[in-house]
Parts: sequence; structure tokens; C-alpha cells
Amino acid sequence: MCPVTYLALLSSIRSVCPQALKDKRVVPAKRGRGNVSLSERVYQALKREIVRGVFHPGEALTEQDLAARYHSSRTPVREAALRLQRENLMQIVANRGYFVTEISIQSVNDIYDFRAAIEGASAEFAAQSNWDAESMERLTKLAKMEFVIDDHASYVRFIEADTEFHVGIAQLARNPLLTRAVADMRTQMERIIYASVEIGYYGEMPMDEHFSILKAIQNREPQVARELMFQHVYVSKDKVLRIASRGSRM
Repeated sequence: MCPVTYLALLSSIRSVCPQALKDKRVVPAKRGRGNVSLSERVYQALKREIVRGVFHPGEALTEQDLAARYHSSRTPVREAALRLQRENLMQIVANRGYFVTEISIQSVNDIYDFRAAIEGASAEFAAQSNWDAESMERLTKLAKMEFVIDDHASYVRFIEADTEFHVGIAQLARNPLLTRAVADMRTQMERIIYASVEIGYYGEMPMDEHFSILKAIQNREPQVARELMFQHVYVSKDKVLRIASRGSRM
């Protein structure tokens, strides 16, 4: 029977379970010239499937099933689970197994508040940094990315481009710690975005907002860049919480 476990903020909205995806064994993709370890590939594959909602929040997972799914022994699965627990994507419960981390309304608020703080700082510092024209051209191209509603593949590409855009802003600031914080936070954001898509909500393309942020950075206006990023993040937060509110009455 198809499990019906959802993000806490969307718990009352009916969702389509990707059972067909769960029934397939997954061969972790090899990267580069094959110098990536099996443990790393299992970690990346499991993380991707948690983020994209193949495994639902709260769902119980076993080492045996995951090892079979990813064509590995239990050791790489165990190592991946430990890393994902540190990233708040999985919880390891002694004598019970692994559980995909739930996302509550409170955690969504916390994620957005933290995101506004670190991404606002990224935009501010980027406007004061000596970035190169090539980096700005790449961000402009990413900002132009569009999606087609009900075309899942196009939306996956859009989400990936959106993440690259936000991480790219942090990279302009030339602070590795800030870049890492933004990248980690984007993982949590992608879980929320994919959950919204699962119930048919795609949102609006933030092209104009992205262009405004880039313009402020190019014009060397750090406070404007910071404020525009703040607004961009909190507009997204308001939309997500409105969806949750509608869902609770359905």
C-alpha cells in the first residue's frame, strides 16, 4: 500500500506517492573519472531522493533495503545516513532504524529566517566584492531560467538553476563559510519546493526579483542588494505558509 506521509506543513493536502520510483533500484551515478567512492555516490543518491520527495518526511528506511536499492553493502549506507543526520535530513533511532526528518511549521519559519539573514548578507557583501564579468554573466543566464507548469523535467532544471543562482550570489562575496551556509540551506529549501510541486503548486518565476538583486550588486549598492534579497526570501515564505494554511482547511 502506498504510504501517505507528507511534510508537516502540507500534511492535510493529498499527495501522489512516487511508488514507481521506490520500486526501482538506483545505481548511484559515477562522476568525473570514477574517482568518487561508492560511499559518496550512495550519499548523493539518497540525499537527492530525500530532497525530491521519493522518500517522504517521517518515512522509515532500513539499511538492508537501501543497500539493495543502491547496489552497495550496508557500510556505505550507514556512512551516508550519518552524514544526512548531521544535515538534518535523516534521523537515526537506535534499535529502530532510519527516519526521514519531518519539517514542521516552526522549522519552516526557522529556515526562512536563517535564509534571509545569510542570503541578505551574501547580497550585501557581493555588492562590495571584486567579482568578475564572467560570474555576473553566468548569474544573469541563471536568472533567465523558466519552467513550464506540469512539465516536471523543466521544473527540476529550474530548481537546479535557482539553487545555482543563490549559491552563486554567495560565491561573489568570496567567503567560503557563507557559501557553504547558503548551499546547505538550499538543500532544505529544495525539499519544501519539491513538496509544493507534488501538490500542484509551482509558484511564480522570480525573474524580475533576481534581476533587481543583480542590478543592485552591479551598481555597488550593498544595502539595496541586502533589502531586495530580504524581500525576495520573505515573499517566498509568505507564499509557502499561505499554501499550508489553505491545506489545513481542505
